[in-house]
Amino acid sequence: MGRNNLRDALVVLTGGRGFVGRYAAQALLRAGARVRIAARHPEKAYALKVLGNPGQVEFARASMLDPASVARALTGADAVVNLVGVFSGQLDAVQGRGVGLLAKAAREAGAQAFVHISAIGADAASPVPYASSKAAGEAAALEAFPQATILRPSVIFGQDDNFLNMFGRMMGMMGGLPIRGAMPVFVPEGLLQPVWVEDVAQAIRVAVEAPQAHGRHIYELGGPEVLSMLELNRRIADAVKQAPHLLPMPDWAASLFAALPMTPISADQITLLKAGSVVGEGAAGFASLGITPHPLGLFLDRWMARY
Repeated sequence: MGRNNLRDALVVLTGGRGFVGRYAAQALLRAGARVRIAARHPEKAYALKVLGNPGQVEFARASMLDPASVARALTGADAVVNLVGVFSGQLDAVQGRGVGLLAKAAREAGAQAFVHISAIGADAASPVPYASSKAAGEAAALEAFPQATILRPSVIFGQDDNFLNMFGRMMGMMGGLPIRGAMPVFVPEGLLQPVWVEDVAQAIRVAVEAPQAHGRHIYELGGPEVLSMLELNRRIADAVKQAPHLLPMPDWAASLFAALPMTPISADQITLLKAGSVVGEGAAGFASLGITPHPLGLFLDRWMARY
């Protein structure tokens, strides 16, 4: 495939029924590609049919734990984009060693491009299994498919994400109480570089279009602003209007809270927040892909109005 030459190319999105997959599918379909959504439950993605012309969107049932199902799903693929990721469970089989098996299957299927979605903070030396397995997946992908492109986004936001909306929903509920409550902010100094999901989708499209230019490269994808967790929560609170007071929590309180059962944040997530999710100095990013990322402020007021 050459640049701007996706017309009728078959791109398989493994894990394509998720949040990022929906936007990646739309970007690729607009470029003229045929898209096959490969997932454990592809029927949950059938709504994506309306994004393409008749026959332009396909579905395949596949699991990273079943290599034979993956091989079937990749039959005839011109390009493969791996969007599978988990925070717990069989991390090595899904986003560590399993990524290498997927990349090998893509190469054997004759794919010319393999794009793997990792994350800023992927680190083989990390004490957090999520981060170390992400690093293992990158290494396995490049070993099995040397022309692979690795994309490492920061925290991805969008109108229907599970990140901004979680905070917005909680603030809206608490801010609407007769007595205004206080909402804790864990790791208030932790730094993030929120990136719009449609910008990530465009990065995927560019990498798929030109593997000869972007293969063997790792790109870190962050938005134009670096925000602390406290500042991000303040931005959301301002957009929600009826928001609670924000209460920055010390590290000991965050660790204690994370150790309790049924809490929305784990000790590993606390550790990752402390490490931050910011594009590294000198790392290639959106500019190398010819993309100008959009700031959170363009969307936040409109999206948070519902809360």
